[in-house]
Amino acid sequence: MQPTRFLTGITTSGTPHLGNYVGSIRPAVRASQTPGVESYYFLADYHALIKIEDPERIQRSTLEIAASWLAAGLDPARVVFYRQSDVPEIPELSWLLTCVTGKGILNRAHAYKAAVDKNTEAGLDPDSDVTAGLYMYPVLMGADILLFNAHKVPVGRDQVQHIEMARDMANSFNHRYGEHFVPPQAVIEEAVATLPGLDGRKMSKSYDNTIPLFASRAQLQKLIASLKTDSRLPHEPKETEGSALFQIFQAFASAEETQSLRQRYAQGIAWSEAKQLLLERIDQEIAPMRARYQHLIDHPQEVEALLLEGAQKARASATPFMHQLRHAVGLRPLPTGAGPAQAKASKTALASFKQYREADGKFYFKLVHASGAVLLQSLAFDAPKLAGQTIANLVQDPAALDDSLPLLEALSAQQRATAEEALHALRQANAAAA
Repeated sequence: MQPTRFLTGITTSGTPHLGNYVGSIRPAVRASQTPGVESYYFLADYHALIKIEDPERIQRSTLEIAASWLAAGLDPARVVFYRQSDVPEIPELSWLLTCVTGKGILNRAHAYKAAVDKNTEAGLDPDSDVTAGLYMYPVLMGADILLFNAHKVPVGRDQVQHIEMARDMANSFNHRYGEHFVPPQAVIEEAVATLPGLDGRKMSKSYDNTIPLFASRAQLQKLIASLKTDSRLPHEPKETEGSALFQIFQAFASAEETQSLRQRYAQGIAWSEAKQLLLERIDQEIAPMRARYQHLIDHPQEVEALLLEGAQKARASATPFMHQLRHAVGLRPLPTGAGPAQAKASKTALASFKQYREADGKFYFKLVHASGAVLLQSLAFDAPKLAGQTIANLVQDPAALDDSLPLLEALSAQQRATAEEALHALRQANAAAA
């Protein structure tokens, strides 16, 4: 049974805040621990270039966001955790999607329309200061999602349109070139998809109303004390509807705790007491993560190593899939048979098996794509003859992959599909040579 793939990312444009945590990081980490789920999480640093021109800020944000996810419980051994700019197949796919995406669809993107409306109201040219990056943002986001054929994408409600646009891109490409992409679906946690900020509006860096995720307890207390509330006195009943304090509490509390605070509101709880309850409830969840976060901030080399390892895992499937897509649209080697140079070029483009011995004295093999991506990795063999026989079976028999699965490291459905394609190409080349 094919596992469900989840994919999500955060733009590296600032310090992670509670809204990022409850709307994206926490549900993503929980999803990664679900059996039968493949999880892809990335730092969207290409997206950050659309609105941030400070290189130091982007670099610092990359570290802070990566450390936040890791401190929140993301296990790099169980998921694919990578930096967007470390996977060159993403911008390449973005161009392929650009060529099948109608301009009319992009004209309706919320961010672009908001910029145009703002300029129009100011009496300016509608596209004044609107970059092509802002306009093409939905296509790059579509490439983020479709390169890994994600089934589910956890997003805030304001991002649902982008997932629908990614679906349109997938369907448009599939209609022209055959079935390659899985149309993704948005996943929203209704209660916490959008968290209010200090002023009651959506918590957002652009509004400067955020509560940093890993603020110290003293900072957290000060920020919560500044939460906007109404002027009702202690003992006066208070409304939960529209209360930023209540909504933030609800995002962290159990159903029983939420109901208890609802009753306290009706009974006229003092705002100072309600804010203290909120402080304790948030700190109860966040405090255990702070030490891990601070360690990673102090040791960025550990984060860098994990991101590079994650990019290697991401490219193990992205590189051969991109090869498949290039072939689908006609970006292919010229026909073979016209001369030795063409035959040699075709041969070098094939995947190949590498057999080797490790320090443990055991023998291993791997199937390596022409780009260097590992398509299959064997487990240990006691003798080289056994490894060689397994390789021979994989090359000669289309059904051998099924029989060899117990001898290989686990494969996702997409990894298996690309491995099968590479083996098929090898068999064809061997048959032609014979």
